[in-house]
Amino acid sequence: MSVTTADRQRRGFSFAEYLTCLNGIVWREALRFLHQRERFISALVRPLVWLFIFAAGFRQVLGISIIPPYETYILYEVYIAPGLMAMIQLFNGMQSSLSMVYDREMGNMRTLLVSPLPRWYLLSCKLLAGTAVSLLQVYAFLLIAWFWDISPPPIGYLTVLPALILSGLMLGALGMLISSGIKQLENFAGVMNFVIFPMFFASSALYPLWRVQEGSPMLYYVCQYNPFTHAVELIRFALYGQINWVSLAVVGGCTAVFMIGAITAYDPSRGLSRRGPAGGDA
Repeated sequence: MSVTTADRQRRGFSFAEYLTCLNGIVWREALRFLHQRERFISALVRPLVWLFIFAAGFRQVLGISIIPPYETYILYEVYIAPGLMAMIQLFNGMQSSLSMVYDREMGNMRTLLVSPLPRWYLLSCKLLAGTAVSLLQVYAFLLIAWFWDISPPPIGYLTVLPALILSGLMLGALGMLISSGIKQLENFAGVMNFVIFPMFFASSALYPLWRVQEGSPMLYYVCQYNPFTHAVELIRFALYGQINWVSLAVVGGCTAVFMIGAITAYDPSRGLSRRGPAGGDA
């Protein structure tokens, strides 16, 4: 370690220097997203297929009764809209983690992770950047859904923002935690199939849990303990100006656990240094 680096670590970084690092990582993620137009299109195609095709076909079969936060009977596509918003964030979190696997071995994170900046701060900046990108995708989906007559109360577009940020942080932290254990980029897609689809289908994204309980009590309990279920419910209630306190506590707790786990896993004494020279002193 150079004398300059050692001196920097002793006296610490200024607020402006931390802010510069955050700005650089967020802008890099945003520019990457803008240059990869197919990523934006694919992020919207998945939920729109469910909304326009799946929901239209099952509208008559899977009608939704009056359940919180809804005050009247609703169409099936209205019910699944919050679940599709969470699905966008789920896939975005996993895609950000995929880029993390690449960047850790050959990209800019390889350099940043051995910089004198604290490792936890670098990972937090990466997580915030991925969450910001997911927000753009979700609001683009809401704009398209509005033309499909799926429109929550106007205030809901604002009240749902904190829920989207928290759920995006949770799903991004989960993906980051998973990426810490992936040694090769080729293995990531297979691992994701065992994470994305079970989390999505074993949740309240596509059907209310009381219907799941009628069909399979065991699956009902699996859905109850699925963090993605609570992310969906947090978004669903926030979209109508309400707070689901249980879901808020679960999502907040899972975000902290996943992030602490990711930071620990990326510690040079436990994670990256075992897989090669990409790791370094925090």
